[in-house]
Parts: sequence; C-alpha cells; structure tokens
Amino acid sequence: MQTEARVGVAAEGGPRALNSEPKKHKQLQRQHQQSQMGTVSHLVAGGVAGALSKTCTAPLARLTILFQLQGMHSDVATLKKASIWHEASRVIREEGFSALWKGNLVTIAHRLPYSSVNFYAYERYKQLLHMIPGLEIQRKSAGVDLLVHFVGGGLAGITAASATYPLDLVRTCLAAQTNVIYYRGIHHALKTISREAGVFGLYKGLGATLLGVGPSIAISFSVYESLRSFWQSRRPHDSTVAVSLACGSLSGIASSTVKQGVLQALH
Repeated sequence: MQTEARVGVAAEGGPRALNSEPKKHKQLQRQHQQSQMGTVSHLVAGGVAGALSKTCTAPLARLTILFQLQGMHSDVATLKKASIWHEASRVIREEGFSALWKGNLVTIAHRLPYSSVNFYAYERYKQLLHMIPGLEIQRKSAGVDLLVHFVGGGLAGITAASATYPLDLVRTCLAAQTNVIYYRGIHHALKTISREAGVFGLYKGLGATLLGVGPSIAISFSVYESLRSFWQSRRPHDSTVAVSLACGSLSGIASSTVKQGVLQALH
C-alpha cells in the first residue's frame, strides 16, 4: 500500500513538474521582453527629450558659442559693449532670424544618440553599482543612493560624450560659422576634418570635454534624483510633470555652473 501511494504521488507530481517548466519558461520570456521594452523606452525617451530641449534653447547655445569666440579674438573695449541682445540683433540683421538656429540640425543629430546613451547607461550603471556587495546591503541609505546617482551619472556622461563626440565637434564648428561658410553640412564637416586632421582629429579636445561633462552630469543626476525624492516625500500629490520640470531645471543650473567653472579653470 505504501509503495502504491508513493507511486501515485510520484505519478501526480510528474505531470505537475512538467507543466511548471513551460510556465517558468514563459515567465522568463516575459521578463526578457519587459527588459527589452524598458531599454527601448529609455533610449527613445532620452533621445526625444534631449532633441526637444536643445531645439528650444538653440539660439542661446549659438549666442554662447559666438560670445566665446569673441572672447578669444576681441579686445577689452569690444567685450565691454557685448550683450546678448546686441549679438542676437547682429545675427538677425546680418544672417536672418533662422540663423539663430544655425547648426541645430547637427545638434539634434548629436543630441538624439547622446541623450539616449546617457539615460540608458545611467540606468545600467545604477544596476551594476547596486550589485556591489557593500552597496547592495545598504540600498535604502540616503548616502548610498546619492553616491550611486553621482557615480552612475558621471560614468554615463563620460560614456555618452565619448560615443558621440565627433558630432559635438561638428556642431560647434557649424555654429561658429558666421559670414564665411567653410563647412557646408554635417557630412562635409566630418569628411573635411577627417581629411585634414585624420580620424583622431574628430576627437580633438575630448579630454577637456570629459573633464567638464563627467562632474556636470554626475551633479545633474544626483541633484535631480535627490530633489525629486525629497519633493515627493513632502508633497506626494503634486503633479509629476511639474516636479520633474522643477527638479530638472534646478539640476541643470547646478550642473551647468559646475561645467562652466571647470572649463574656465582649464582655459
């Protein structure tokens, strides 16, 4: 009787065990698909957000580049007369209103992959950092979270800047052109720089850029995540969009200030 009972249990358990294997396989497939969808959403959302933000601020970006060039080639008296309104008026008068967006196409071409890689790398670096034994135990600690955001953001910024630097260089070259047109477009600029300076010429100035981008993006992500967590803990019913905009603006100001300070120190 005992033998028959054992055989019956084994017989009943056999099909159940076999039926559980396909279920586990389906669960793994579903998790893999969700992971892929999360990756794609991070890439697309990051790219679109970066392209839109850069398009909105393209006139200010171009005026910044022109001011930097004036600082390199103008005397003190000329610099004292310089202002945003004066320079914007000059560009519109000499080149037309659309010239304020000169180089914006290459900016979008650069920002789409840059923002995508930046956001995707940030999420992956966070996961890797949380897997470190010492940090995994103290995951809910505020200090550990800040460290993970800072290090992950810095590494993500360096990764994204390194991957897309040739487009950033071309963007600056096109935006710096005024009346004399030397580069006729993205492809022509890439081809001309490669021919005149070699392939490594496309990465000229990468080291200085990384010195500014690394701390800048690290501070941007850490300030954003910290402010958002603090805000949502105190005012959980506030609009998510409003919270993201406010925290994003403050983190952008903080990161830009640090980046400008680093660049000034390098000069």
